[in-house]
Amino acid sequence: MLRIVLDTNALIMALPRKSPYRLIFDAFLKGDILLLIDNSILNEYVEVIERQSDAVVANNIGDLLANSPYAIRIAVTTKWRLIETDPDDNKFVDCAIAGQADYIVTNDRHFNVLREIGFPPVSVISIEDFVVLISQP
Repeated sequence: MLRIVLDTNALIMALPRKSPYRLIFDAFLKGDILLLIDNSILNEYVEVIERQSDAVVANNIGDLLANSPYAIRIAVTTKWRLIETDPDDNKFVDCAIAGQADYIVTNDRHFNVLREIGFPPVSVISIEDFVVLISQP
């Protein structure tokens, strides 16, 4: 089973029922993929969803993610600081490394620097490519 970290924008893109990326959220709900999160990621998800919709929706999604057996809470103990251009993105990288994620799913250009770093290995995939990957039988 794939272990992924979803950048906040990727999660936001995967939530709407009519989104071409909804397949990702549905795969998570069915347990076909595991979502790796830590408290800082969960808090950012809720904060951004609340700004884009409302507190009720944000808290419901936050509760779903916090209590799902397919969301794995990761205890991040090392701060790698691999992304200098947007240090706030490092929480996703640190969670991916600590949780041995198969991929960070994002369309954020700041993560491109990870493709040039040999250690620690972090695989980044676009949301479009990830949909293709999980669509294959």
